[in-house]
Amino acid sequence: MANSADSVEIETGITKSPITDTKTTEEARPADGITGLYEGNVFETSPDNRRQIGVLSAAALIFNRVVGTGIFATPSTILDLAGSVGLALFMWVIGTIIALAGTAVYFGWGTAIPRNGGEKNYLEYIYKKPKFLATAMFAAYAFLLGWAASNSVVFGQYILNAAEVEVGRWNQRGIGLACLTTAFLIHAFALKWGLRLTNFLAAIKLIVILFIVVSGWVALAGHTKIEPPHNFKNAFEGTKGSGYSIVMALYNVIWSFIGYSNANYALSETKNPARTLKLAAPTAIVGVGILYMFVNIAYFAAVPKQDILDSETLVAAVFFKNMFGKQAERAMSVLVALSAFGNVLSVLFSQGRIVQELGREGALPFSRIWASNWPLHSPAAGLFEHYIASVVIMLAPPLATHITSYSSNLISYPLSIINVFVGGGLVYIYLTQKKSFPNWSPGVRASLPVAVFFTLSNVYLVIAPYIPPTDGQSVYKSLPYYLHCVVALGVFALGGNLLHCLGSLIA
Repeated sequence: MANSADSVEIETGITKSPITDTKTTEEARPADGITGLYEGNVFETSPDNRRQIGVLSAAALIFNRVVGTGIFATPSTILDLAGSVGLALFMWVIGTIIALAGTAVYFGWGTAIPRNGGEKNYLEYIYKKPKFLATAMFAAYAFLLGWAASNSVVFGQYILNAAEVEVGRWNQRGIGLACLTTAFLIHAFALKWGLRLTNFLAAIKLIVILFIVVSGWVALAGHTKIEPPHNFKNAFEGTKGSGYSIVMALYNVIWSFIGYSNANYALSETKNPARTLKLAAPTAIVGVGILYMFVNIAYFAAVPKQDILDSETLVAAVFFKNMFGKQAERAMSVLVALSAFGNVLSVLFSQGRIVQELGREGALPFSRIWASNWPLHSPAAGLFEHYIASVVIMLAPPLATHITSYSSNLISYPLSIINVFVGGGLVYIYLTQKKSFPNWSPGVRASLPVAVFFTLSNVYLVIAPYIPPTDGQSVYKSLPYYLHCVVALGVFALGGNLLHCLGSLIA
């Protein structure tokens, strides 16, 4: 690639657009349709001074994205849906296995295509027909859904709990908005400090989780401020076996693991992407999976089953109260709020770069704006777009009483759909590699059985939510149980129809 072309791309952030510059794109692509995969431009468009993410930062990005508020806020919902302590713990085991399979699939993709954008690149690599459809549908998903809404609200809940102020519909959202705004400003105008803060909060989060684990061992020995709850006697008593309850419990577990692909969104800014991803991703996810199991055991060792169900999103605070008293509950609430803030930082960091990458491909209106690194060499426009999307979901009045469960399901469900195609695409590559993908050579390969398992797991997660709930098991009290599914499909349909039609007209 000529130096002049490099300078233009670095300054404007615009690559050849699949929608707005079809002819040029077709000339630039190899015959097998791999966009820049083996032409060297993945690295040439990212100078060394922009590669600031090493193994530690990549692991922190993954850890911070995964460990948000899920492990502190969702165990109550999972127990309610499972019905028993034994099945709830089993759901965490299954979720961990799915997350590990997903990690293998994604770092296989990431070491083959080490550039910003994550799933967008992988879908474009496999699904070339209908033309631009994969890009258009993914663009709508990335542009319209506000991932950061849920954890911003939980941040507000825990801050209010620490201040001993009654949690209301709007005071938690006001604090959540302040959390979201702060995260946006840090990443937009102080990129290095944003990464440092992410690393720091990841360390704090790890210390908190380890403290809960050790406290759980103490609780198992009977040293609590309450009568031991004996939750492990008759552990499977009350088990609910409906398909709906199981899949919704799994969704909440998987929500707590979302983020295993987080480093894939910033590989153009990563030092030695293949080596970094190979070390950071499995280390972070294996560690998180083990810690999650011990944390759940700690909760059940110190908090009676009914108290867990009544705690809703504040189970971690109740745990600390039972172990160390009321003041410890307030301190724990602050620490969980910091965990939520770290997650919001990681979400904005990655989602802002996805929007930027879509802008670089011309898949969004006003692409030059979204692709820009103005004013301080960060994707401020992409960050701002995701900030606005999250604010809209956070403040939408019809969702006010269901914001945590609805927003987590609204993110998890379309991600499961995408994972079906990402995992299925990898299976297709393996089955047709000699004929269709002779140059496929990732730094790390997920085995065919792992890719098949990951794909089929997500097929189940896509289909099962349509099974009607029984015995009042719906996660929503006043909304249709399938609402998040319909909205997710509507978002994909909107992208597929509007953006694909726009691309066809311009082409």
